[in-house]
Amino acid sequence: MKAKRCRESCPQPHRIARQRAAGARACLRVRTPASTRAFTLIEILVVIAVIMILAGLVLGTVGYVQNKGARSRAEAEIAAMSAALESYKADNGIYPQDTSLNARTPGNADPIKGDVSYRTATLTLYKALSGDTNADKHPTAKSYFSFTKGMVYPRGNASNVTALTDPWVNCYGYSTANQSDPSKGYNPTFDLWSSGQPNDNGTANTDPAKFVKNW
Repeated sequence: MKAKRCRESCPQPHRIARQRAAGARACLRVRTPASTRAFTLIEILVVIAVIMILAGLVLGTVGYVQNKGARSRAEAEIAAMSAALESYKADNGIYPQDTSLNARTPGNADPIKGDVSYRTATLTLYKALSGDTNADKHPTAKSYFSFTKGMVYPRGNASNVTALTDPWVNCYGYSTANQSDPSKGYNPTFDLWSSGQPNDNGTANTDPAKFVKNW
């Protein structure tokens, strides 16, 4: 009887081993979820890289849509101004004359840092079509075209108009040089254009092949 009670009350080696194994399994069960929730540095870097790629794609798409919209607007504005020029000619027998620019070698259309010829030419166009002969935004003569605030430069009502700008805020180009010299420009009537989408570095495009134009 004593031996039986001793076996029942005293822990046996195999029982101790089972208890230790059970404890170890319990520890593993507690620690495993924590280990599965952790991210390695490589996984984090991969996620960041994917996010950056997606962001680049989105920005590229937005830029493309914006430039396409700006080009469509420039085409519409050039068509509208061309129609107004025809009305002006019908009344005056001649298009507004300006030979400051040569459409074949147009130069820089930036309204501040670009060629003065652009500002001179578009100011001639503005005065003739708007009837604002003093460029002070108060027309005194017949108006053939109502320029929007986004087309006149500088913006706002405080300053006199110094140029007409396209949707990319570069000067529109206007020239009647071809009438007197066929080597300059393209049309025997008038050349009217936008330099189009700026270069990647932000400067105005000077390649006529990329212009939005009436020739």
